[in-house]
Amino acid sequence: MSAPTAAARPVRVRRSTRRRAGTALRYGLLLLVAAISIGPFLWQLSTALKGLGEDIYAVPPRFLPAEPTGGNFLRVGEVLPVWTYVWNSVRVALATVLLNVVGAALAGYALARLRFRGRRAALGVFVLALLVPGEAIMVALFLMMRSVNLHDTLVAVVLPGMIGALNVLLMYNAFLAQPRELDEAAMIDGADAWKRFTRIALPSVKGTLAVVAIFAFMGAWDDFLWPLIVLSDTDNYTLTIGLNYLKGTFVGDQRLIAAGTVIAVAPLVVLFLALQRYFFRGVNEGAVKG
Repeated sequence: MSAPTAAARPVRVRRSTRRRAGTALRYGLLLLVAAISIGPFLWQLSTALKGLGEDIYAVPPRFLPAEPTGGNFLRVGEVLPVWTYVWNSVRVALATVLLNVVGAALAGYALARLRFRGRRAALGVFVLALLVPGEAIMVALFLMMRSVNLHDTLVAVVLPGMIGALNVLLMYNAFLAQPRELDEAAMIDGADAWKRFTRIALPSVKGTLAVVAIFAFMGAWDDFLWPLIVLSDTDNYTLTIGLNYLKGTFVGDQRLIAAGTVIAVAPLVVLFLALQRYFFRGVNEGAVKG
């Protein structure tokens, strides 16, 4: 084999240079997106760990605390019953996750795999529900909760989000992607609809279930407007409402606000890290394992 000619070497050098430039550009864009996405949270974490003697408004700003301390998190608990608010939010979020996972899975399977009158109309209702903003029906929801004496309770916070239309459609698409032959084979073996759902269909959509769980938890944990409307007793406040009092009472102490923000965001980070393997599998849901 003949050696590369002199004219071919500059071409290869230019291609190699373009590849390195393209790689550097991609990594640069990824770093920029990462900085925009997680930079504010890291800055809040840094502020929460700075002591009272450290200037958080120093110029140029110092990202790393000189003497990290967890005292600000303890001070949040002294100023507000923050752990009561956390417990209320945990109960609301877990109930919302359980109801969404179970309800969306059942509804999605029925719409995708069962044949019954009105199936297309029911599917259209879920699609149309996505077009209605939640703020447009909050007055009606509040009047409904008050009429059944559920206002100012955590049950009233959970009920409007117990089964999300988007979650039902996610489960519908996941079940719809499964081969129809599986149902036919199971029916030949004598499996009823419940067995086909629990033993065949459900184990194959763990990724989508994780997506539904994460979306439901985030929606319930971060919700501010609806709990603010329906709750009046401070003992029933969720974390998002309770932490709002930090900004009103201690507007000059950004350390407490930052510590409260970290407390509010930490469960979401833990949940995503625990379910990320299943979360990323959700985009390729529907494959059947042999």
